Amino acid sequence: MKNLKAQFKLIIYLFLLLNTPNILITKNLDKFSNSRDIANYFSGILSKNNYQYKKSYYYLKSLNNLEDIHYTYSQHYQHSLVALGKFKEAASYTKKLNDKKLDNFESNLISIIYHVENEDFKNASLYLQKLENNSQPGTVRDLVSKSLNIWLNFKNITDLSSGLKLLDTIPKRFNNMKNIQKTFVYCYFDSPKTDKMFKQLTINPNVDYSRYNFFYSNYLISKYNEKKAQEVLSSSLEQNPKNLILNQLKKDLIKKKFNNKFECKNTTDVVAEIFYVVANALSSQNNYIASNFYLNLAKYLNPNFVSYDSLYAENLFLIKEYEKAKKIYNEIKKQGSTYNWYASKQIASILSEQNQKKNSIKSLKSSFKRLENPTIYEIFDYAEFLKNNDKYKESINYYSDVLRSINSKNALYGKVVDGRGIAYERTDQWDKAEIDLLNSLNASPNDAYAINYLAYSWIEKGVNIKKSLAMLKKANKLRPNDGYIIDSLGWALFKLKQYKEAKKQLELAVKFMASDPVVNDHYADALWMNNKSLQARYYWNYVLKLEKTEEKLKKEVKQKLLFGLKS
Repeated sequence: MKNLKAQFKLIIYLFLLLNTPNILITKNLDKFSNSRDIANYFSGILSKNNYQYKKSYYYLKSLNNLEDIHYTYSQHYQHSLVALGKFKEAASYTKKLNDKKLDNFESNLISIIYHVENEDFKNASLYLQKLENNSQPGTVRDLVSKSLNIWLNFKNITDLSSGLKLLDTIPKRFNNMKNIQKTFVYCYFDSPKTDKMFKQLTINPNVDYSRYNFFYSNYLISKYNEKKAQEVLSSSLEQNPKNLILNQLKKDLIKKKFNNKFECKNTTDVVAEIFYVVANALSSQNNYIASNFYLNLAKYLNPNFVSYDSLYAENLFLIKEYEKAKKIYNEIKKQGSTYNWYASKQIASILSEQNQKKNSIKSLKSSFKRLENPTIYEIFDYAEFLKNNDKYKESINYYSDVLRSINSKNALYGKVVDGRGIAYERTDQWDKAEIDLLNSLNASPNDAYAINYLAYSWIEKGVNIKKSLAMLKKANKLRPNDGYIIDSLGWALFKLKQYKEAKKQLELAVKFMASDPVVNDHYADALWMNNKSLQARYYWNYVLKLEKTEEKLKKEVKQKLLFGLKS
């Protein structure tokens, strides 16, 4: 029996060593009391890394006091607690760690946030120094600890200049975050220059601070200057017409019911926004575990801010936790008409990903019908959705509705005629499609995908092939690593009988799109024309095995396998 236990421990040890990036996970396995504890720990980590927090909580909670012998256990456990919104339990556990002198960055951060949310700033401050001791200079943790130190110290500061000096502690690499916090500092101290600071922040040409027009408008509303708030919103929406939070605020102003609650004089609200920015940056780096950790802290501090829920649902969508994402989107739908439409689109996308195409279409059709006076952007969204779900004829009607409401100078024009042009082409109305696709290029001459679609369509029809080749060379420069464009470029060369060069391009396209039937078929054709018949047959056979290969292409490929290609 002892031998079996030792073998089991060795298997788990090797598996953890080979499949987890942190060697500390395996460091103290020999101190585990029994094989069941090892299995629970392994299952807990695996569940957490797969975003199954209920399971990870169950497994890790069973390992009471494991933090005494294994440092990283407490971090995994705390992530699970925060992900499940068990903040009271997380705070109790961090106190336990503190009493044992086993604190870490997560435990000190959770303690601070728990006390801040309960307006116990004195106890929150006790953990600040410990938090900084667990932070490395110039890291995200350093940014978080320095930011918390700034905003907790404001309780002891009465003047703006002292508050601004504290900002100098923010690491230089986080200058954008410093600019955001600087504006909030002016707002916190109710400085007459707050209006000017918001304006300077939001008009920065080098960084997209459009989100902060919400906070600017929110500040103006708090000062009973709704007229200027509306002007700020209208101006910002001209530049960012699909900005979710700004569109909802515009509607909230009319109804006098505000879905996003924020006060810059409220420390918890500002800290929550800082965590949101950190979470957003981590999400863009595909670090969803850390992103969700900070998002849940933000949601705990300010549960009445829909942006935090929308990013959390987006993270869940990206990690394919579809049911959890749908649950959040259904809650977001209740937060206003703009959020309703946004969440409905996301739910429809999830249903598509779950191979429920009919339900996806039915769901968004129903949501669109319930829209009162839909904007041109909502109509465009719906047209795009229909086109992307092969409802080409229906999409044409909605694209045309949008075009009747805008002119060729509108920023949306190029996208609308491009979408309608594709829908026309897919419904065998080439004359109309060509006009729209050319108009799309006139509106957006550097749109690589618009160039590609028109050029490839011409190649398939056997017209303007030399012109198409020149266009595709341009598209390839604009998007040098796009498999579709490289394939089109290779196919143009093939049609011009430049087989050697065509083979080079199509070989590259296959590397980018190894499972695309059309790309592999094109490459096989090029191989055949370069006297590589054996390799060509290999790729044609491969095309027949691909799930996405359409019946028409299968028939063509079978003919090629029998008779080859004519020169």
